[in-house]
Amino acid sequence: MTATPDALPSAAPVGVKRADARRNRKRILEVARQQFSEHGLDVHIEQIAHAAGVGVGTVYRNFPNKEDLLQALVDERFAFFAEVARTALDDPDPWNGFCTLMRESARVTAEDRAVSEAMDQLPGLCNTAAEKVGLDELAGELIERAQASGAMRADFSIGDIPSVMCGLGRATASRKDGPPPMSWERYLEIILSGLRAPA
Repeated sequence: MTATPDALPSAAPVGVKRADARRNRKRILEVARQQFSEHGLDVHIEQIAHAAGVGVGTVYRNFPNKEDLLQALVDERFAFFAEVARTALDDPDPWNGFCTLMRESARVTAEDRAVSEAMDQLPGLCNTAAEKVGLDELAGELIERAQASGAMRADFSIGDIPSVMCGLGRATASRKDGPPPMSWERYLEIILSGLRAPA
């Protein structure tokens, strides 16, 4: 007997497939951030897939390699940094606006090991992420405003920020056999004090 069209199994609607794919991607990113936080950049895709409850193939369909996955995680954070910078540009106090961006960037860098280690070991990912959201231009404008107001020393530039963030990541990283890490708040306040223009 020939099957009628009504008897044939129906495929899931395209919208359902897309929703499932979006949920899988979101879940993979959430779990990847946790796994990188616990294990650093050495974590394997298989570990991430297992923890996310998806197949390895599902991870690779979304992210062809681990660097692509890391890039997506860094992109999320840098999009946040750019939004903070846009808000900071509305601050009538140029120095406070710059400090707002630095404090939020430092907080995320200290709390997110994936981003911290990417800044230190894979700076190209961070450069790509910054370029996508125009972060250098936004941060550069904050620096120019702070310098024009007389609050910031004149020799600081946008190119110095990655060094500050990498230094923060190293100073605040937990080590198994080392001394207790420095708090990111104290580290950053020392840096910001050094960036103030001489009285």
